[in-house]
Amino acid sequence: MISANETKMPVTHNAPLLRDTMARSLQRELDSLKAEGLHRRLRQVDGPQGPRISVDGTEAIHFAGSDYLGLACHPRLKQAACQATMRYGCGVASARLISGNHDLYPQLEERLACFKQAEAALLFSTGYQANLGVLSALVGSQDVVFSDALNHASIVDGCRLSRAQVRIVPHNDLAALERLLERERSARRRLVVVDSLYSMDGDVAPLAQIVELAERYDCVTMVDDSHGTGVLGKTGRGAAEAAGVLGRIDIETGSLAKALGGFGGYVVASRTVIEYLINRARPFIFTCALPSAVVATVLEALAVMEDEPERRQRLWDNTRYMRIRLREIGFDVNPNGTQIIPLVAGEPERAMRFCQELLSRGVFAQGIRYPSVPRGTERIRLTVTASHNRADLDIALTALAEAGRAVQLI
Repeated sequence: MISANETKMPVTHNAPLLRDTMARSLQRELDSLKAEGLHRRLRQVDGPQGPRISVDGTEAIHFAGSDYLGLACHPRLKQAACQATMRYGCGVASARLISGNHDLYPQLEERLACFKQAEAALLFSTGYQANLGVLSALVGSQDVVFSDALNHASIVDGCRLSRAQVRIVPHNDLAALERLLERERSARRRLVVVDSLYSMDGDVAPLAQIVELAERYDCVTMVDDSHGTGVLGKTGRGAAEAAGVLGRIDIETGSLAKALGGFGGYVVASRTVIEYLINRARPFIFTCALPSAVVATVLEALAVMEDEPERRQRLWDNTRYMRIRLREIGFDVNPNGTQIIPLVAGEPERAMRFCQELLSRGVFAQGIRYPSVPRGTERIRLTVTASHNRADLDIALTALAEAGRAVQLI
């Protein structure tokens, strides 16, 4: 007869040892990041989005967000969110292909398609997931993607997930793009993908020339217009409108959390592409639908943007003022750029010291380091908004001059 003690499985200590080994390995990597000046931490922000916020207990003028038109706290958007919450509740608790497709979603998709002059649109939970979904669904191992060297991480990750062959195009280099298009004529599907307005450099892709090349070489175009929507173009329709190619971009993705002041992501394209994504894009299929309050907020944001075009004008007035004055102070700034203004420090420690010098003077502009930007190009990224008044800008310019001298940038 076997005793109870003899039937017990032998006790092993492998799991705790493995956990300890992993913990030590992770700590070594964290220590290495600290040594390189690349360690990150979460800052505590209090209060609503606006031209002034509290950062780690310090009140500061806010130049680190993407609420370009100042819509995130607009009374009409808040009212729309409250009304939708009272009607639909706080969460959908289902994917749209199951029971989460409430009536607001097709309303916003139709509105976005009309706004972008496309056949159809599809909402995603984030702009990041929109790029993952499009690239992983539409291209595969037999296909080639031509991706700009400075494309957003979501595009980079979408390319990896797709398993397509990726050809990196030097930033905004049209001659290099044409050489690659000529070389890869035999691929099953070919897709060129760019950001419209690059989030770390503030420059704009030459969309008119890219579209012309893509049409000449029978290549699909995909543009992420996250930072251009609401900002670029005569009516804020984005980079395609500004470049005169509205309706000629095959696929456009973007975030609803920038100038539109809400949340989520979108894709606009032909009805065939949208139907295919509904059936094949895993980040869409296997994700709960956005809360109805978020969808209602973006619907209202599009209406406010049309009703109050002066917001976009004020954004551009503020942008031109800041760029001209920064150049006069001594920073290397193009006076004719967009609302995203990089001030390159060149190394991570210097960028973060610049950031702290600004915060101590009541200005918050986050230091940006590798891998968000290439090594050696660490920077402060200023984002101008329509909500800033002239007094805000002048206070910030004084702080930037003092902090720039403190870290020997000017």
